[in-house]
Amino acid sequence: MVLKQKKNTKSYTPIKKIKLLSARITRMKVLIDKSIAEIEAFNIEDLKSLEDFRILFLGSKGRVKNLFGELKGVPNEEKREVGQLLNNFRALAEEKFASFKDQLENTATDSAKIDASRPGDDQEIGARHPLSLVRSEIIDIFNRIGYAVSEGPEIEDDWHNFSALNFPPEHPARDMQDTFFIEKGDVEMALRTHTSSVQVRVMENSKPPIRTISPGRVYRNEAISARAHCFFHQVEGLYIDKNVSFADLKQTLLYFAKEMFGEKAQIRLRPSYFPFTEPSAEVDVSCTICNSKGCNVCKYSGWLEILGCGMVDPNVLDACGIDSKEYSGFAFGMGIERITQLKYKVNDLRLYSENDVRFLKQFTAGI
Repeated sequence: MVLKQKKNTKSYTPIKKIKLLSARITRMKVLIDKSIAEIEAFNIEDLKSLEDFRILFLGSKGRVKNLFGELKGVPNEEKREVGQLLNNFRALAEEKFASFKDQLENTATDSAKIDASRPGDDQEIGARHPLSLVRSEIIDIFNRIGYAVSEGPEIEDDWHNFSALNFPPEHPARDMQDTFFIEKGDVEMALRTHTSSVQVRVMENSKPPIRTISPGRVYRNEAISARAHCFFHQVEGLYIDKNVSFADLKQTLLYFAKEMFGEKAQIRLRPSYFPFTEPSAEVDVSCTICNSKGCNVCKYSGWLEILGCGMVDPNVLDACGIDSKEYSGFAFGMGIERITQLKYKVNDLRLYSENDVRFLKQFTAGI
């Protein structure tokens, strides 16, 4: 029988390897001490030397990153001690960089502040869009007589855009020639063709008395020209209470015309038709361009059409949950582009949406 000597399986570290590890740790500590001395001695005088400092110590190939890369070669029992030295080294570099960065930037700012000989910079003054100016003026006029502002979605369903407003199924406004329709799943939606849809929502969620205006953008499928566009802006008004009459409507619109176009402005009402009002009327204002003497803008009639109006149809009130036997009301609607045309003599609707700076600069004084 041959006896075999049992191998010693106890782990051990060769003396040579221990010496190598100790040498590596010692080398790292020497490099850290040397780099700390360099940080303290580095002279930062301007932004260029500050950037040189950042690249040397904190850059992607700088001292801090390189030394941290060597940490993986340090044995586990020594990593905590060496890691603490590296963290202190990095904190020292970051602290010096941040301190000199703030100091140099503040010095540059302070120098600019006390340079009394430096010429001033020309600051271009912007301008509000003419449609925004007129929209704000219209809102302000009606605010003064108690009208609140209501807003609603620009994408509407058939009920709020048509049916609740007494549009019969065969009405031409439902045709694709006038309305942009949108398919949303199984439901057909539309870009609102008027802000009357907002009035429907107000009537559904409020109790009389109601006095509100609804400014907003609307959309219609029309060819773009100097006199028409596929989108434009409206302000529509609604007043519902007991014993509201057509005389109240006329007086309200006369007040608006005088506030917008001047004390000499006059209005006239011509019979018309709208599905949601009965009776209905078109409203003309005396031409402010020729003082009603006749010109090519008013086609030598002395009058310019500005809005449509009428008494709210009882069917609309009932559809929105308001008792038409107890309450009555009037509604009106005007195009902001049309009012702006009369106020600023802008004859091409396309100018409003072309963002031509030369056009917009003319309204700087209206800010």
